[in-house]
Amino acid sequence: MFYSGKGLWFGLRHLIVPGVCLACHQPLPPDGNDFCKACSDQITDDPHSTCPRCSSTVGPHTDVTAGCPHCRGEGFAFDRAVRLGPYGGLLRSLILRTKQPGNEALAEAVGEKWAEKDVVRVRELTTECVVPVPLHWQRRWRRGYNQGEILARAWAGGLGLPCLSRGLRRVRATPMQTALSPTARRENVRGAFRVARNLKLNGRRVLLVDDVLTTGSTAHAAARALKDAGASFIAVAVLAHGH
Repeated sequence: MFYSGKGLWFGLRHLIVPGVCLACHQPLPPDGNDFCKACSDQITDDPHSTCPRCSSTVGPHTDVTAGCPHCRGEGFAFDRAVRLGPYGGLLRSLILRTKQPGNEALAEAVGEKWAEKDVVRVRELTTECVVPVPLHWQRRWRRGYNQGEILARAWAGGLGLPCLSRGLRRVRATPMQTALSPTARRENVRGAFRVARNLKLNGRRVLLVDDVLTTGSTAHAAARALKDAGASFIAVAVLAHGH
């Protein structure tokens, strides 16, 4: 049960907003694509060392053999985590915009920029398929799309892998995580995800894609469902790590 191909917005955005930076809205040069150089550099520049287990910012000499101080001792169902950058500045602004209705083209452009920048690093994880963290159908209906799915499709295209866009479902409409404590966040999403009935991962290595990772509770719950379906390894890729 693999899904590939591009969604409605793939390839159409240049017909809608040609020649304008999607971040600062300034005119692009004739050979420009989606973002001006200044905005592109802001989005993709992450000067910090990160924890390979949870993608938190760490000091350059931090021992991350068993995780960092933020995640050490946490029982995550995912095995690795990578990020484009910290949750702040222009990247944060773009992420918030992609959560608003009508911004599919922006989500697509951000996803492609991300995959272009980090494709070598993520390819080294040797994943075999891409799965987006899903929204509950009610939230998806209100927004009109799932930005995580658009990001996952960008990664599937960049890596040449199948995208299991319907492989994972959110079966409970959980409250927003942002206002909850770390403990409450994990309880909030416990059992919230379920894989499709006929999905058999059979030892596959999965790239699980979302926009933001904070405590790791949502990624853990989604990864737990995928591990229960037979995944042998799960790497989480997020646009940003927040606190």
